[in-house]
Amino acid sequence: MDYAAIPSPTTSVWHLLGLPVRAYAICIVLGIVAACLIMEYRLRSRGVARWASLDIAVWAVPFGIVGARLYHLATSPQDYFGAGGDPVRALYIWEGGLGIWGAVLGGAVGAWLGARQLGLTLGLVADALAPGLAVAQAVGRLGNWFNNELYGKVTTLPWGLEVHDMDRSNPGHATRIDGQAVTLPDLYHPTFLYELLWNLGVALLVWLADRKYKFGRGRAFALYVMAYTVGRFWIEMLRVDEANKLFGVRLNVVTSVVVFLGALIYFLVVRGPRAYVVPDDAPEVEPEPSATSDVSQVDVSATESSRDATPKGYQVVSEARFQAYRRTGILPPDTPADMAEEIAAGGHPAERDPAGPAGNGAALLATGKAAGSGREATPDAEPESRTDER
Repeated sequence: MDYAAIPSPTTSVWHLLGLPVRAYAICIVLGIVAACLIMEYRLRSRGVARWASLDIAVWAVPFGIVGARLYHLATSPQDYFGAGGDPVRALYIWEGGLGIWGAVLGGAVGAWLGARQLGLTLGLVADALAPGLAVAQAVGRLGNWFNNELYGKVTTLPWGLEVHDMDRSNPGHATRIDGQAVTLPDLYHPTFLYELLWNLGVALLVWLADRKYKFGRGRAFALYVMAYTVGRFWIEMLRVDEANKLFGVRLNVVTSVVVFLGALIYFLVVRGPRAYVVPDDAPEVEPEPSATSDVSQVDVSATESSRDATPKGYQVVSEARFQAYRRTGILPPDTPADMAEEIAAGGHPAERDPAGPAGNGAALLATGKAAGSGREATPDAEPESRTDER
């Protein structure tokens, strides 16, 4: 026995009141919880109401799981539908087999639907989620450790992984001979651990870079994708589990290269500051106290509670207006500089116009032309207020 080796669990499923409790499922759930908490913190810092992350998660999580499983089935169909395959096992997600690319794509569709319900842009939600998603992946990799799967090539390094032969007739348990768990003859690269540590590093990188540069319009998420795919590229090259190949290379290696290039192009082409939001009905003037009011009886907490309530919709504002609103509860008027920042962040300022929707459209076109030419728009009248088109 090599005492320097990393041991692997011999059991990945337990029974509680007759119901199976699977380590893989626990790790996935814990990862989702971690991602939601991180996204919640980052959404609040951008002006979104409390627990909006849960409203988004109820859409993103199911779509992400379905997308992850569909990607796995599409890239490894022979395990389920080929000769000797069992189609019913396609539903057994607790045995592993969730592809990250399908999870991201499916989760993005779900997140878009959830964000649309709240009146938020997908870019804002994606940027808030980015570091949390990397943490969720790190936690989820522990499930692969419990399942004794996704390990790498044989190694003589001190941190080599001890892998058990898992009993197919008794899923979730190692094969035993004379009461002793059977292990494979060598030690292997703990690729699950490599990816766990890499993903935590990706989360830290995105968090620190976003705090410094205040990425907007999905660029923090693009940075996450680039950093993750770099790690997935070299870690995938170490793995020895069966995988479909393209041009003699593991499919996930090719996918990592393609996705990295797509994220890089997006990161370089798309520009814009971080988006901040306030409620559509945020007051722009301080309410006047009535003549008979007693200042000593004013409920100061009412303003704070109203800001914490879930609004019917949001409008994108500049960082200066956002900070002012957080301090005072009053949204200061737009300046040309504010409007330019809001347009760059993905907002679409529109002014009320006596001519109705047609007048609003003309004003918006004029604003866009001015922004494109670098000149300020000069409306005939001072706008009363503004909303966001979504």
